[in-house]
Amino acid sequence: MPVPEPRTPTDHQPDASEPRPADPPSRHIPPEPDYLSEATYAATRRPVDQAATLLPQAYRSPSFYALERQQVFARSWVAVTLAEKVARSGQVVTASVAGMPIIVTRDGDGELRAFHNVCRHRGTQLVTDDCALRRFRCPYHSWTYALDGRLLGSPLFEGSDIPEDQQALFDTSHRRGFDQRDYGLLPVRVAAWGHIVFVNLSEASPALDEWLGDLPDRLAGYRLDESVAVGELSYDVRANWKLIAENFMEYYHLPWVHPELAKVSRVDDHHRFQGPGMYTGTCTTPISQDPSTSGWLSLPSTPGLNDDDAISGRFLWVTPNLAISVLPTHTFTIIVTPDGPDRTREQAVLNVHRDIAADTDASALADLTRFWDHLNREDIEIVERGQLGVSSDAFPGGPMCYRFEEPLHRFQNMVIDRMVGIDRIPEGDPRGDTSIVTGSSPATGSTQTEPDPSVGVRA
Repeated sequence: MPVPEPRTPTDHQPDASEPRPADPPSRHIPPEPDYLSEATYAATRRPVDQAATLLPQAYRSPSFYALERQQVFARSWVAVTLAEKVARSGQVVTASVAGMPIIVTRDGDGELRAFHNVCRHRGTQLVTDDCALRRFRCPYHSWTYALDGRLLGSPLFEGSDIPEDQQALFDTSHRRGFDQRDYGLLPVRVAAWGHIVFVNLSEASPALDEWLGDLPDRLAGYRLDESVAVGELSYDVRANWKLIAENFMEYYHLPWVHPELAKVSRVDDHHRFQGPGMYTGTCTTPISQDPSTSGWLSLPSTPGLNDDDAISGRFLWVTPNLAISVLPTHTFTIIVTPDGPDRTREQAVLNVHRDIAADTDASALADLTRFWDHLNREDIEIVERGQLGVSSDAFPGGPMCYRFEEPLHRFQNMVIDRMVGIDRIPEGDPRGDTSIVTGSSPATGSTQTEPDPSVGVRA
């Protein structure tokens, strides 16, 4: 892929003969509008150069949050963990998706499995923390399940502490109408891509491959499935998860919030990196070389990168909850889990190719982890201030800065689709990378807009 010519905001100065973009419509939003109605989102559905941001209640309302759990998170492929955390049989990871406790594991044959983390007897949560097990045993009444979800036994089962002379009183094996095959763990759809495991609570959603669109092909050269975690971080953020997502997607804030990052990821080197799929993508091409960036490019590059990947940074948000920053030398990933309308938990991890990890001094990896921690804390500080602002009843929403915020427009419309019951995967750009600071393709000069929101299949 040829590297596009960088474009800056000063490349184009409109003259008086050019039509002025329409002002975003003023809107009066009732305290609790109908969040499942298309009409509620009319201002954000407009083309990006005329659109307003998502209504502020989407970031603060408990009612919106409750519906969002069901409409967005319960119907999406949600990132839950790293693939290496469930690489072997019996490794177990716990997660929460749309408020529901989930187990992810591998069975005895090495097949990836996910289940609702509830016993089929009385609904008790089976596992509370990540662990390694040979089987699942309910702590309440000792119902026991295989790693593939089969119910192996209800009392009595091996290891019971009930005295032998009383065991007959508790034996349920002869209960009429009871068949253990009917009471296995409740399965959840699960799939992996690269170094990430996803689950989906809905049987109606498309497969993960369709959800991701062309993203696996675009990132194939980075060999994410061969990477290993070399640094992990966690954060509790006092902000709505969408503010975190939107901050990640745009570079309008870069010079003021991340002056150090701007040395290697300059605003005027940013371009769209957008194909079809439930993601937003931008890239930095070329990555500026600066030795003061705490090891950003000091590690060896992933083996086998093509010329374009070797000089580019790729920044992807997979809807709803996964951020991936892919550099030639490493990958930094954040999985976000909403914990209320104004709280989010982040699980962040630094990955490098396994061959690089084996040959790299631990101090260099620690320096790079600290660099990302510093950048992420800068983001957290600004999104928490954003949460305070959108929580004000005085704020009605603002205009899209369309030269920088096309990815936000795409993301917000994906969220709206799910809220109003439209199941569709948006198209990508018609040509290659597009300048993020001008909103036009260097090859065509065409402004990119989102597809007509009236087109789609309703669930």
